[in-house]
Parts: sequence; structure tokens; C-alpha cells
Amino acid sequence: MMRIALAAWLLMAANVQPAFAQNPSSSSPDALSWLQKIASAPRRHNYVGTFVYSSNGDIETSRIIHLVDEEGEHEKSEVLDGAPREIIRNNDEMRCYLPESKTIVTEKRWLRKVFPALLPQPLSNPNNLDDNYIIRKGGQERVSDYMCQVIDLEPRDENRYGQKLWVDQDTGLILKAAVMDKGRVVEQFVFTQLKIGGHIDKALLKSKYAPQAAEWRTTNLVSSTMGSGKLGWQVKDAPPGFKKIIEMKRNLSGKSTPVSHIALSDGLAAVSVFIEPISKHTSPPEGLYHGRGAINIYTRTVSDNIVTTVGEVPPATVLQIGNSVASDKAN
Repeated sequence: MMRIALAAWLLMAANVQPAFAQNPSSSSPDALSWLQKIASAPRRHNYVGTFVYSSNGDIETSRIIHLVDEEGEHEKSEVLDGAPREIIRNNDEMRCYLPESKTIVTEKRWLRKVFPALLPQPLSNPNNLDDNYIIRKGGQERVSDYMCQVIDLEPRDENRYGQKLWVDQDTGLILKAAVMDKGRVVEQFVFTQLKIGGHIDKALLKSKYAPQAAEWRTTNLVSSTMGSGKLGWQVKDAPPGFKKIIEMKRNLSGKSTPVSHIALSDGLAAVSVFIEPISKHTSPPEGLYHGRGAINIYTRTVSDNIVTTVGEVPPATVLQIGNSVASDKAN
């Protein structure tokens, strides 16, 4: 009887196993539901903390204060290592204070992702990310004394890096994030000290350089958006999943005239293409370069213009995008 019972149990287990097995190429519905919470969390909660950025042996420490009130978001972030730098943000308006050069740089938060706000907001459809990443729940780990849910975003192809997120279980705030390339950590952010919630005095968000910055030079990098196709340039062969999300004329530091800017995204990773005419003051440094952390840069000359492609994506991706940039006049 015992043998018959054991055989029956094994048969039953074999029959029900497929119902519990997960398709290795499918995202977890529970993990997808976390994405909305993760995307909105930095815009909904007060927090004060210190975080560390690390990549290739380089380490940078920053302090951040973030306040949400009836007027929206207010934030002050300050780099604590190396050359001093302080950024004051009110909603999408940003002012960067650079005391060593006595300069203030103003711009809008168009595409810039700043830890812990790493997912686009609003995240209208998490399934768009599912097209390009396999999204799964991992285990639970403690970060900066908060219990976190681990969320893995594994790329479906080699056109993008993966990401691993450690997310506060209560608020959905990202407390640690790593960009991954085939299991290798390319760059990482992590809070080493953090307080979520509670009252924050708005006076703490004022720049400590404001009293002395009245006579500093101000550089305005605010961009003017344009309708699709108005720049006269296009990306003909973007990798699967990357779509144009905006095009604009943009002011850049050190440039006397605005530069054309096309931005593409797969819902998580962003790639920017900058196009500027060659002048007697510019000598295009053509080729592929590795920037900070996960950033790769590719520059080439097209029809007497310098085309620069920049993104937190693998080198092959910036090469493909950069090589497919063409002028409408070439058609």
C-alpha cells in the first residue's frame, strides 16, 4: 500500500508541476505591478538621505533632501566628494550651482534620471517595459535598515543592460540600484543613510551658495521642443524596442548656438543623439568612447555635421543608432 501511495503522490506531483512552473521568458505579473509603485514613489514621499554611487572603482557620495507639498516636488542634492556641486530642483526646473567656476546652470528635467527616481513617470503601461525586459521578483533584503523587495529586469536581447532594484516594501522607493551586464555590476547606487517620511523644513532646500551667487555667470540650458520631423534629421534603424520620445533644439555648455537633440527610449534606458554643424572651432573626435559608469558615446561626421550618440546602453547599441542617423535631405 505504501508503494502504491508513493507512486500516486509522485504521479500527482508530476501532473501539477507545470501549473506552478514559470515560463523563463515571461515576466511575473506581481513584479509588473510593482513598477507603478516604484515609478510614483519618489514623487509622493518626503525623504532625507545620503547615497553612494560606485563604478569601476570610482566612488561618489551625495546628500539628498526631497519634499512633496501642495506645490509639487522640491529637492536639494549635493555632491560631497571632489569638486563641489549642488542642484536645487522645483518640479522640473533645475538650478545647478558650481562654486569653483562661479557658474549657475539652469535646465529642465527632460530626460535626466536621478537616483532614486530611475523609472519614467508617469509609467503609463508597465507592459511596455515587459516588451524589452523580463521582470521578476527576487528575494527580500535589508538596505539602510529598511526591508526591501528585490526586482530584477533582465534584458530580452543584447541591445540594453539589465537592472536590479532594491525597493522599500512600504513606499516603493528605490534604496539600491545596480546596472547589470551579463551578471557583472556596471554601476551602482545605494543609500547608506535614509529617513523616509516626516516633516522637512522647506528652508533646508535653499542653496547654501545663493547669497554669494548673485554675481555668478548663469548659463541657461532650457530646451525648446519641436514637432516630430521638424529638425530635419532622423534615426532610420534604431534597435528593436527603442522609440523616439522627443526632439528639440537644446542649449549646451560651451556651444554658441543651439544643438539639435533627438532622444530615444525603450521605457527604461535612454539614448540621446546630438547634431551640430562643423565649424572652424570644432574638430570632431570620431569614434567610440566609454564614459562614466554605464554610459557609452559614439561620434561620427555626417554631411558636415557632428553626430554624437550618448546612452546608458551597450557599445553596439550606440553604434547602431549613431550609424543610422541621417539628414532628411539625403532621402
